Amino acid sequence: MFRLPSPLQPLADDRLTAAGIRMFLKRDDLIHPDFPGNKWRKLKYNVEAAREAGHSTLLTFGGAFSNHLLATAAAGHHFHFQTVGIVRGERRDPLNPVLAAAVRHGMRLEYVDRARYRAKSIDSSGDFFVIPEGGANDRGVAGCAELVDEIDVPFDVLCCSVGTGATLAGVASRLGPTRKAVGYAALKGGFLHHEVNRLQRAPTGNWKMCDDFHFGGYARRTDSLDAFIDDFRERHGITLNWVYEAKMMYGVFAGLDRFKPGSTLIALIA
Repeated sequence: MFRLPSPLQPLADDRLTAAGIRMFLKRDDLIHPDFPGNKWRKLKYNVEAAREAGHSTLLTFGGAFSNHLLATAAAGHHFHFQTVGIVRGERRDPLNPVLAAAVRHGMRLEYVDRARYRAKSIDSSGDFFVIPEGGANDRGVAGCAELVDEIDVPFDVLCCSVGTGATLAGVASRLGPTRKAVGYAALKGGFLHHEVNRLQRAPTGNWKMCDDFHFGGYARRTDSLDAFIDDFRERHGITLNWVYEAKMMYGVFAGLDRFKPGSTLIALIA
């Protein structure tokens, strides 16, 4: 059973009060236990297209800690597709919890070196419906845009983590000119700005990217990030995903002075 719309939860925090900021958490992490975060939004229209085209296998790409791989494996399990995950890098045993869960859902993992992965030079001929890394295509963007329609409180800024750019591209396309989206890059390199523009096709100009809180890059963490996660859990009873949402929330709280006092923020927990 999917929990849609996902809950909207007010966040009481003395740091927000001191800054004159109101915040609500959009709890996409509670949509379904087998689909981490908002990954179902990116998969929904891709799965529909695969079924309409008569495909029996979903093939997609991801790193060793990719929740997208796990969500695609879960989609195969629930909707009767075979699944293949192309994993960047060498196999490491034992499998980490994300890849182990994907295998339990029936996904076949294939490992490729980083050069082949970057080129996506994979033989995907045959009965495969190919979903790009992170579900970052027009269908994924359309699914993410729908979450804005579920927010039933007035707000000024929507904050989200950015891994491929699909979520930021989608929500920004739905916000209109009077509200803004801020994306917090979970990867270093600065290339995600281009990806968001590419996915939007017609750039909206109502979003910006913060590149200051990747903590060393994808799936990298530091003692200060871990301390923030522990503190947030103690304050609010929520354990933030350290690959994505913890970095975003760290960035939000570290930069509260960037938001106008009196603003209402939506933070996407995905």
